[in-house]
Amino acid sequence: MTALDSSKPDINRDSPPRRSLIGTYPNHWLYSSSPPSFDLTRPSPPEYALPSPKESISLSTTTTPTVISPSKTALVIIDMQNFFLSTCLGRPADGAGNNAKRGLLDTAIPAARKAGVQIIWLNWGLTDEDIEHMPPSTRRAFGFVAALEGEGKGESLPAIDAHGVNQAAAEQFMQDKNGVLEEKELTENGKPKRIYKGLGSEIGPVRTEDGNVVDAGRLLMRDTWNAALPPALDAAYKKGQLLKEKPDVWMHKNRMSGLWGSSTPCTKYLEQEGIKTLLFAGVNTDQCVGGSLQDAFTKGWDCILLKDACGTTSPDFAKECVEFNSARTWGFVTDCNGLEKGVEAMLEAR
Repeated sequence: MTALDSSKPDINRDSPPRRSLIGTYPNHWLYSSSPPSFDLTRPSPPEYALPSPKESISLSTTTTPTVISPSKTALVIIDMQNFFLSTCLGRPADGAGNNAKRGLLDTAIPAARKAGVQIIWLNWGLTDEDIEHMPPSTRRAFGFVAALEGEGKGESLPAIDAHGVNQAAAEQFMQDKNGVLEEKELTENGKPKRIYKGLGSEIGPVRTEDGNVVDAGRLLMRDTWNAALPPALDAAYKKGQLLKEKPDVWMHKNRMSGLWGSSTPCTKYLEQEGIKTLLFAGVNTDQCVGGSLQDAFTKGWDCILLKDACGTTSPDFAKECVEFNSARTWGFVTDCNGLEKGVEAMLEAR
């Protein structure tokens, strides 16, 4: 039995197959007992007809197989930006985020395109107004500055807090620097280690993989290098923009979740387009991806986590917690190959 083999003993094998209506039309699922499966396509009453294999995607999951409608589904790719993925900023090429990038480029994005699934790129993209109203709890995760007592009003240095993007620096220097560190003292492999002073702060120059030096811009602000997609993902996005039907869309977000509060550009778009099912991918699994997924679940969208199209720098237990709850409470968990196989089966049935 593979990790995604959801064939389990049928507890109803001695009873006639049953179908259960979950929810109220038009927002409902159907559950079939034999073989066990969830139909998320929302068929119309009174027949609640089974979905055509020519127009629906059957997904193996870590729990129960699900059937989704490509016309009502979106692949939501979260925060796959230079700041989180670029080796020029010290992100490992073989790290979890870049492994997720390869899964998206090689498998998930091509499968979604073949099926006619909408692709949404949901990314940090801040404005000065966003920064002005950003709560301290969110600010802390991306660094902040500390004014040095007695050193003049204009002088400040990064505050080293064992949390968020500066955690590694904090763990190295917190003990002997009392929480404040001079940037020149941060080194890694003989080169200066980057230390971040918070959302909207200047990152400084970065030497890219082609040898050019670019201004990385202000941290996660719109239209900056650090908030842009890495080259391969950017090429995929631009290709998707040229589609005549369902071109790729880019959504800015200003919190870890892209679906927080009463309304966001993402929630408005999903409602406008009649999208009911969301396939989640991106970084970090347990932070921006998990936060967006939980808000989507709370607001009534179907949530399916593409586990190998997600990555995180957190310990394994953090990722496992999100995957466990995604499978058992918030929705379902599958992987890129599961999506690809489901799409191939649909196309072969036509």
